[in-house]
Amino acid sequence: MSADGTIQLRTEGRTAWITLDRPPLNVIDIPMMNALSKALYDLAGHCDFIVFRGAGEKGFSAGAEVRDHTPERIKQMLAAFHGVFRQLWRSGAVTIAGVHGYCLGGGCELATFCDFVIAGESSLFGQPEIRLGCFPPVAMVTFPYLVGPRAALHLILTGRSFSAQEAHHMGLVTRVVDDDAIEQEVVTLLSELGSLSPLIRRRVRRELWQAIGMDFEKLLDAAEDLYLNELMRTEDAVEGIRAFIEKRAPVWKGR
Repeated sequence: MSADGTIQLRTEGRTAWITLDRPPLNVIDIPMMNALSKALYDLAGHCDFIVFRGAGEKGFSAGAEVRDHTPERIKQMLAAFHGVFRQLWRSGAVTIAGVHGYCLGGGCELATFCDFVIAGESSLFGQPEIRLGCFPPVAMVTFPYLVGPRAALHLILTGRSFSAQEAHHMGLVTRVVDDDAIEQEVVTLLSELGSLSPLIRRRVRRELWQAIGMDFEKLLDAAEDLYLNELMRTEDAVEGIRAFIEKRAPVWKGR
């Protein structure tokens, strides 16, 4: 477990199980981001597989802490959160997300960034940031490659939620199973992958992303710069976050 109790970390051989541990909704705040980053740093070179899960019954994660999106915290939050994705991108480990219940915002970005997503029938995915006057930087990079530009526009511009089955049809989810079968399905997948050559597995994983031309870190740098230096300087972005915190409808100014 992390020092601040935001995640649980368990290793079995060369497999690491990381559980987001802020139930009921496992909201990802800056301390959890830092704990994830430290765990990934410590695991580098010591594991072949990393499995992400969410604690409790309600879901994998309802997303990043909205209070960390305020002007005084946003730079620190993006650096911490995007640092997790940069480590995962550079890692030689295969990543798997076992998803149940709510998987929204930053939680959806984390799950769908994994190489494999095993989702329970109850899972509900979505990138609702647009409703707060924001956008999801990681999904802005990955979704066009994973689901195509038309579907990415639909999901990010509407911010709507969608089921595990729909996520599977679009290509965001690998397999959909009964909720009580998620862990067993992950174990089965680990067994399948574990029977393969580690060297070839790592090489093919990296070459596949290169083959479709995704320069993740360069694209994320651009999305992050847009978020910090343009979006967060608008009145609407500040209003969207403030309205959410104050539990009221936003009043958009268009500037």
